[in-house]
Amino acid sequence: MNIFIPEWRSTIICLAAFLTACVQLNPIASEQMATGAAEPATLSASDTLQPVSPSLIDAAISNPVRRRADRDQDERRKAAEVLGFFGIEAGMVVLDLYSGGGYYAELLSLIVGSSGRVIAHNNSAYLSFAKDELAGRYTGGRLGNVEQLVAENNKLKLAPDSFDAILMIKAYHDVYYIDEGAGWEEIDRAKFLHEIFSALKPDGVLGIIDHAADPGAGPETGGTLHRIDPALIKRDMAEAGFLFDGETNILRNPTDDRLQAVFAPSVRDRTDRVVLRFRKP
Repeated sequence: MNIFIPEWRSTIICLAAFLTACVQLNPIASEQMATGAAEPATLSASDTLQPVSPSLIDAAISNPVRRRADRDQDERRKAAEVLGFFGIEAGMVVLDLYSGGGYYAELLSLIVGSSGRVIAHNNSAYLSFAKDELAGRYTGGRLGNVEQLVAENNKLKLAPDSFDAILMIKAYHDVYYIDEGAGWEEIDRAKFLHEIFSALKPDGVLGIIDHAADPGAGPETGGTLHRIDPALIKRDMAEAGFLFDGETNILRNPTDDRLQAVFAPSVRDRTDRVVLRFRKP
């Protein structure tokens, strides 16, 4: 079964391992839903993902096929904890939306193994931005269970009920970003979220990491600061039909005042980031 209708794709290997999951269902109080926003449905603790052996995620993180440049990012990105929280396991089919340079796509490849698949999506703007990090990532059959999907905004063409998990890592704020002069077409948010919802299998996970804006900040911060109010993410997901399934504070940074663009030298790679998990009922 085709999991997307390709406009361009290439097929590229991997090893198998899988992951740990952690759950923290109490979000920071300052990130409560804005007044009047749709309240997200939640799952009880008994419904949440079950933990897997930590040694399995360690095997993926420490795999010698990984680049030194990627391994150097592991501690600050807390990739083991993040992917465990999202419940990624062997055999899954995972879509990495706006995957950029492929740091997470490669880890996903190692975790889902030969019985799973990873779709690494980028549009032309992301490809240009991440071209140095992408160089050599998928060449020579290096990651054989990864398929690259190049599709512009509003043209994903994902088949329904195709994915066990969909991840958006530091990318959801771009739903509110507009720069058509630079090749970034305005995203039709309702259509985009409907397609993601449809593409997930029932009980599938949508995992989001993003740079936090101040509580109550408007959606324009997605374009000006490349940040987003976590309450806005929750509201959007509730309106799209997703169930809020948990939040972890592992990437929170209280020293970030949230007032600077994420590329400012004083906060780059050290922003206050929110990690949210949603599910399709």
